This record gives sequence, structure tokens and C-alpha cells, in this order.
Amino acid sequence: MRTHYCGEINADFIDQTVELCGWVNRRRDHGGVIFIDLRDRSGVVQVVYDPDVEDVFATAEQVRNEFVLRIKGRVRARPEGTVNPDLPTGEIEILGKELEILNRAETPPFQLDDEDTSEELRLRYRYIDLRRPVMQERIQLRARVTRALRRYLDEQGFLDIETPMLTRATPEGARDYLVPSRVHAGKFFALPQSPQLFKQLLMMSGMDRYYQVVRCFRDEDLRADRQPEFTQLDLEMSFIDEEQIMSLMEEMIRGVFRETLGVELPDPFPRMSYAEAMRRFGSDRPDLRCSLELVDVADLLTDIEFKVFAGPAKDPKGRVAALRLPGGGRLSRKEIDDYTKFVGIYGAKGLAYIKVNELANGVNGLQSPILKFIPDEAVMEIMARTGAEDGDIVFFGADKAQVVNEALGALRVKLAEDLGLMEEGWRPLWVVDFPMFEWDEGSDRWHALHHPFTAPKADQIDLLESDPGACLSRAYDMVLNGTEVGGGSIRIHQEAVQEKIFSLLGIGEEEAREKFGFLLDALKYGCPPHGGLAFGLDRLVMLMAGAHSIRDVMAFPKTQSASCLLTQAPSEVSTEQLRELHIRVRTQGKKSG
Repeated sequence: MRTHYCGEINADFIDQTVELCGWVNRRRDHGGVIFIDLRDRSGVVQVVYDPDVEDVFATAEQVRNEFVLRIKGRVRARPEGTVNPDLPTGEIEILGKELEILNRAETPPFQLDDEDTSEELRLRYRYIDLRRPVMQERIQLRARVTRALRRYLDEQGFLDIETPMLTRATPEGARDYLVPSRVHAGKFFALPQSPQLFKQLLMMSGMDRYYQVVRCFRDEDLRADRQPEFTQLDLEMSFIDEEQIMSLMEEMIRGVFRETLGVELPDPFPRMSYAEAMRRFGSDRPDLRCSLELVDVADLLTDIEFKVFAGPAKDPKGRVAALRLPGGGRLSRKEIDDYTKFVGIYGAKGLAYIKVNELANGVNGLQSPILKFIPDEAVMEIMARTGAEDGDIVFFGADKAQVVNEALGALRVKLAEDLGLMEEGWRPLWVVDFPMFEWDEGSDRWHALHHPFTAPKADQIDLLESDPGACLSRAYDMVLNGTEVGGGSIRIHQEAVQEKIFSLLGIGEEEAREKFGFLLDALKYGCPPHGGLAFGLDRLVMLMAGAHSIRDVMAFPKTQSASCLLTQAPSEVSTEQLRELHIRVRTQGKKSG
């Protein structure tokens, strides 16, 4: 039905006859001459109809926005003074000779160029929202990124292998989506939170290098970078160590950025330990575009009478840290109060500060309500340790380490964004040397920081019994501009070590056999050393597209309440369907079925 896409037509086509199809982006009637901007996924081109051909012109008069057309015409240069340098097709226009209305359209519920349209309305009419050029560009970018990832992995000898969508429930950190079985009454499948166990089994099967662009499902609280169903680039390799995996993955991501965005990323990516990331940035996914850093000052405050600082300073699980903001002395009291409310989101009870007016005058050159509680010597050492200068402000966090890390870690990024301190560009990073476990006081037990199949450092296996909290894992996360885009580890390939991990996590022999019996059995029959990584494809594309939510790079996402406004899912099902699935139905307070 067409010879070209709309966005392909340029000055090279002048005097050629072309046939195009698309939607009406805009129609304008200028004194008897009708201009139609025709749009498809490649772009927009201007088509001109004059009254010379009466029947065609009469058809053009009927055209309205979002009508679907097929046109035929001759390409010509635009008249002098009418060239549009902002359009790839801006040097030319098409003199229309034929016009067919393939389909008419009602007035859309919102204008495609209206940036104030609510997300709720856009998701309700997603098929219209996806016509917007920005959404077309994002979905096409996603396709290019996926194609580049696949190409690289194919060239590196990886096999694209599918794993089951209907599997059994396994503990992986979030609630499972369950699927009732009609054939096996009272039993359920679970949709996979990840293909973790299957990809390990593939390594035990001798597949050597596996990958899959796979849908995953997690029933968890949602936010801008989470969805109940999302896409991972999942991969696994045998006879390989973490350095080799990270090297391959760096090369892949560098190639994807080069091919799709024309951007050269650093070679190699910097490495940072988990402990250093938490100490300097309060986060295991630090945004290195922001140069602000946390500085520990607890050792200076353990013996003071100011319990707000002294308490956390003495607490082995506490932290007192300072955050210097260059030039922050200009912040008003209202702005400081607003930042105090912000850190409160993360559990901070307040936000102490010291303004640096004239450091040469010692403590007398400083301004803060807390100065009277802290010895002068400690105050001046804090100024020296943070590198404070005249015109700066130094913020403080004092609480449990987790609260301080989360509050000041988020504050440093917000300050950089609000005050224009965030650097341009891309700052990738590998975070390594994660703890194997974290202690959950609520359940009074250890939990795996990543997952229970992550291997400990080879020289620290003895710590599993003597000091689990000090044991480091062979895990690694790829972080890009403050977002974790991928994470993985070297896996446990020895049955004895896996059983020891299960025991430490409070998973008894019977429970381990029930939930992971097939994996434990497989470990007995010749399991190679192996490891892998999973990239959050949605998150990666979100960053590359400059979008603010993964919903903006998914064709048909769910809302933050995990519903689909387009299809009205989830929905109720009939009593007959429930009975087929052996699910009891309560009617008017009574059991039936």
C-alpha cells in the first residue's frame, strides 16, 4: 500500500512520486490550499492539496486529526521561507495527487501534543498515547537495545533458551503470583519471579552459556521503577569467574550505548566495594554524577552530653555522618525546613546543620542551633574533616546506620538535582563485595542479601559458622547514574555449601527438600562452577530514554495499583470458571461449590 515511510522522504526524493500511509497529525486549510501533516512511526511529512483536482480536494476537506490515510503524490522542495529545520522532512513537501481515507476517527480523548494529559487518561487510551512521537521513539529505542543485546550474546556463543512460565513457588523475596490448576485440584503453579533455578539447571545440563529476554512476575509494592510484570535480560555461564562476567557485560553495555545512542562509556567501569559505597554515599547504588559525600564524625561525638548525637555515636549499629553542601549557606530557613521534611520520609527525626560564615573566626564564624551542645574542638575538626569553606552548610544525620544512610543518601542526590550540582553524562559503576547476609531483627534470623544461591568468597566459607555477618559474597551489581540496572553472582555449585546456607537461613532439611529438592539433586550429578547476571531491561531503557518511569518505556504497563486501565484487568471471573479450578465460592455469606 506504500512505497516508503513518511520520515524517510527528504530532498533526495524531489520530483519522485511516492505513496505513503499514516495518521493525520494535523490538518490546516490556508485559503483554499489544504496542508496535511501525515504521521507514521518514522516521522511526519507535509502533504499539500490544491483545488486543481476537485474530487481529491473534496476528500481532503473531509479529513480530520487521526484519520488514517493513503496518499500518492510528487515530492517537491518547499517554497523559500517555509523550510522547517526541526523536521528531517522539513526541506520538502508532497503535492498530493491521490487521497484515500482508509478509516475515520472520532475526536481523541486528548491531544497528542498536550503534555499535561494525566497518566491515568494516557493509560486508559494507551493505543492513542503510543502514537505520540516521544512514545514511538521510546518503544523503538527499546527494540534497538534488545536487538543489540541479542546480537552481542549470539556472537559470544550464548544460546537463547526459554524457561517455564508455569512453575512452583520458591522464596525469592517477593510474593508470588499463583495460578490454580484445573487438573490438580487444590494445587497451584507460580509465575516465575526470575528464571534463577532453571538457568542454574541449564548450566548443570551442559548448555555452557544461556540467555533469555524473559518476563518476570513479582507481587510487591510498586513505584516508578517497578511493575508486577517486567522484562529481564537473564544470562548464565559455566566455568567462569566474576571478573570474566563483569568484563563481558561491560563490553556488551558499552556496545549497546555506542550503537543506539552514539555514547562512549568508560573502559573499564570503576569498581567500588559495598562498604565504601555505603560509607561515602549511603547507598549501594550511588549516583557518581553527584560529588557530595557523607563523612563519618561519630568518633568526635561519643563523649558529649548532646544525646541526639552521642547516642547513635556510641551505638554499634548507629551512625553519625556529615554532608557538606558547597555554597549551601545561602539556603533559607524555609528551604532547610523543606529538606528536613524530605529526610523524614526515610525515618530521620530531624536535620541538624551548621552554616559556615567566616571559618577564620573559628566557632564564632559558624551559625547553628546545635553549636552550644558540641565542644569547639569537635566542631572545628568536623569542619576540617568535611573540607567546609565559607558559604557552605554542613548537614548531619544521627540515628541507626540504615536511617542515616537512606536519609543522607537521598538528600545528597536531591540537593544536587535542586541546586544544579549534578554532572551531565553517564557514570557506570560496579559495586562488589556485598555481605552474604543481613540480620532481620523482626524475624530474629539471617536473610540472604541477594538470594540463597549466591556463593560466599572462597576464602571465607569458614565464616558461615563462626561469623556469618562478616562473610562476603561473590555478588556484583552494575549501577548507572544511581540506578541498579543489573545484578548477579557466582552461584553455589557444591551441595554441602548450599545445604549450609539453607541451614543458616533457617531453611530446614525438610523445607529445603520440599522447595529445592530438584536443585539439590542436580548438584549431586556433576555441577560446574557457574555464575550469571540479570539486567532490568525496562530500567536500562528508561535511563537511556531519559524517562522518569519504566511505565514510559513499556507498551502496556500496569498502574501503581497493579491494574490495567486499558483492559480493566484484573477482573472478576464466572462462578463456573472458579468451580472448574476447584476454588470455593462464597455467596451471601454461605459456602457453595
